Amino acid sequence: MRIVVLVSGTGSNLQAVIDAVKSGELDVEIAAVGADREGTYGVERSSEAGLDTFVVNFNSFPTRDEWDAALTAKVASYAPDVVVSSGFMRIVSPDFIDAFDGKYLNTHPALLPAFPGAHGVRDAMAYGVKVTGCTVHWADAGVDTGPIIAQEAVTIEPADSEETLHERIKVVERRLLVQTLAALAATPPK
Repeated sequence: MRIVVLVSGTGSNLQAVIDAVKSGELDVEIAAVGADREGTYGVERSSEAGLDTFVVNFNSFPTRDEWDAALTAKVASYAPDVVVSSGFMRIVSPDFIDAFDGKYLNTHPALLPAFPGAHGVRDAMAYGVKVTGCTVHWADAGVDTGPIIAQEAVTIEPADSEETLHERIKVVERRLLVQTLAALAATPPK
């Protein structure tokens, strides 16, 4: 199964995938890693691992539609079986979703449908829930919507800050992403 991974930041989920592929735990080909801006550590990690990388810089396009069309074309050029949004902090258009219909995988640091959006950890803590977690799902044109594939709970400890809770969620999220990709590799989407 060929995947393209999209990142916006450090790429810690990406590193888990790279490590799982390297160890033989995960039987996928990382065709490329792309980012929405220059200078991400995720792209640096990918380069160090010898992977093909690309940047479709959001700020280099006069309109969101033009950026989205360029991103869609670049990702499609790698003919992925699955596109993985791994800390990719841009909402893509319905055209992107349609181009990779049923093949756009997203991770989210909350138990969806609760606490969608860019601040899932902060929102869960502010609401006062005692349990949150992470979700791997097929992304659709909504924000953190689409069919849920896997979820795992993480208890919010009394001493947790947003940062400590998010780090504990990321540990679970990395494992859940690798497990989900392994299951998909066994029966890739059509």
